[in-house]
Amino acid sequence: MNWNNLKTPFKALVVIGVCVLSWFLINPVSKNVHLGLDLRGGARLLLQLTPTAEVPKIGSMEQEQTVEVIDRRINGLGVAEPTISKVGTDRILVELPGDNNPDRAETVIKQIAVLDFKILPPAVVQQGEAALAVLNAPVASTTKAQRDAAEKYVAQTAYAQGGPVVYSGKDVKAAQAAYTQTGGAPVVDFQTKDAARFYKLTSTHLGQPLGIFLDHRYVSAPTLQGPISDSGQITGQFTQEQTITLANELNAGALPVGVKVIEKESIGPTLGAIDLTKSLYASIGGLIVVMLFMILVYRLPGFLADVALIIYVAMMLALLAFSHATLTLPGIAGFVLSIGMAVDANVLIFERIKEELWHGKTMRAAVRVGFARAFSAVFDSHFTTIVGSGVLFLLGTGTVKGFAFTLFWGTVLSLVTAVFITRFFVDVLVDNDVATAPELYGVKRGEIGILSKAGA
Repeated sequence: MNWNNLKTPFKALVVIGVCVLSWFLINPVSKNVHLGLDLRGGARLLLQLTPTAEVPKIGSMEQEQTVEVIDRRINGLGVAEPTISKVGTDRILVELPGDNNPDRAETVIKQIAVLDFKILPPAVVQQGEAALAVLNAPVASTTKAQRDAAEKYVAQTAYAQGGPVVYSGKDVKAAQAAYTQTGGAPVVDFQTKDAARFYKLTSTHLGQPLGIFLDHRYVSAPTLQGPISDSGQITGQFTQEQTITLANELNAGALPVGVKVIEKESIGPTLGAIDLTKSLYASIGGLIVVMLFMILVYRLPGFLADVALIIYVAMMLALLAFSHATLTLPGIAGFVLSIGMAVDANVLIFERIKEELWHGKTMRAAVRVGFARAFSAVFDSHFTTIVGSGVLFLLGTGTVKGFAFTLFWGTVLSLVTAVFITRFFVDVLVDNDVATAPELYGVKRGEIGILSKAGA
């Protein structure tokens, strides 16, 4: 059994395999194809990086480091599929789909958790705990003067009277929100970078209170009962949300440069849903018109091209799901444009087949020669689009990348669809003499060989 006998079944298996794989990747579409900010709603912030005394000039390295820190902080918010991209050389675009609170995002991005440890005198601990008790007591049970004095002591005086910093947050390797084993109170577990140093510190001051200050504010002062080496625990009167925020800030670290929010906007989910609905209606409407045009003008091959076009759409959605790409409005535009490229390729091929029939060739020869001679024009048109979209993706930012991504891969898949899937459908019908009447291909029987006769 030679390859000619196996070629058609092999191609059929490939086409069926592609369809089945695409179905499994995209089903359900609402879960596997991620929508961008402009379709789901959310928050968008444009950040301007500003020099500091330590970093007098913003460069690509500083921009990259800032992106990494912001990424760690944003991920701590639990936002699904956040997009953090560089704009130019000194700006960063942050897009948070599904999060309609840009003020919260701005606070998380800009805030810096400064954690300090101090060995405190017993008197400072006593006054600090008393001040915390006043602040946590019901408002009706305290006077304004008492609360003001307690706030001043917790926010300023305790840190000033606490002596030198013996350990700081920059020496913390990682932190996690947790609960105490007894009572289940929210705490923050942390791991140290220099276990030997922390062990020496804690073993030297056994029995003494280790004051914990967050942004110079007194938090707590647990007594060192034994040496601690590689890990420890930050206790205090925290809520669960506060421990999560603190752990996130400690893990993210400090921003390497200054950050200023120059643009901030919130897109409501209703507006995003309207944009998505209108885009889908426009895309489906355009697709239906194109499919009707192909059937009316090219008859049977037009219908086969429409079937291949449906497979192409499934392949493109599967690619978006597999690559975890975020679909935006510009991305939909690139998708629709690539559909036009797929149709254009079929138009070139079918017109070439009609010309071969007008030259008097048999149906089987017209199909073979038509696909072969149209390939160069189809490939050239697709290749130039692929190159252009590739450059856009490499040099563009934000939504430009989304447009370039769908246009690039859409054009690649449209080329594959035109030269392989559509060709497979036509070959199956013609090679098996299922549909060989020229009228089915848009050529009247009396027009067969009309060009060869005219040339004679």
